[in-house]
Amino acid sequence: MELLTPGIGLIFWQALIFVTLLLLLSKLAWRPILDSLKIREDSIEEALRSADVARDEMAQLKSENEKLLDEARAERDNIIKEATQIANKVKEDAKEEASKISKKLVEDAQASIQAEKQSALADVRNQVAELSIEIAEKIIRKSLGDEKSQKALVSEFLNDSKLN
Repeated sequence: MELLTPGIGLIFWQALIFVTLLLLLSKLAWRPILDSLKIREDSIEEALRSADVARDEMAQLKSENEKLLDEARAERDNIIKEATQIANKVKEDAKEEASKISKKLVEDAQASIQAEKQSALADVRNQVAELSIEIAEKIIRKSLGDEKSQKALVSEFLNDSKLN
């Protein structure tokens, strides 16, 4: 069993080497290792803070974008509404203008028809008067063709004029 249990001298030297190694490591290696761990920890914390700031900025930008989109939608709706109103007004104005033009055309046509009617009536009257004169002339020539009837007519006119 002696082989299984170490001797006191071995334990002493192992403990002395362990303590010396521990002191050397604490003086030479632990400080740089701890410093590099501290630097890494600080950089991770800074990255987390930057990520939080970026997240907050993104949320703010998102809300600003939503606000801008809402404003743009409202402006678009207003523009569409105004354009619709303008189009309706233009359409109504065009209808009124077309109505005025058509009324004027109808009035002009009626005036033209009336003028043509008056002209035609005047022509008919003139033709009737001419025909009447021609007929009267033919009747008078026929009835006054002989001398005896002419003398009778003259004496009848003279008698009528004396009565008046």
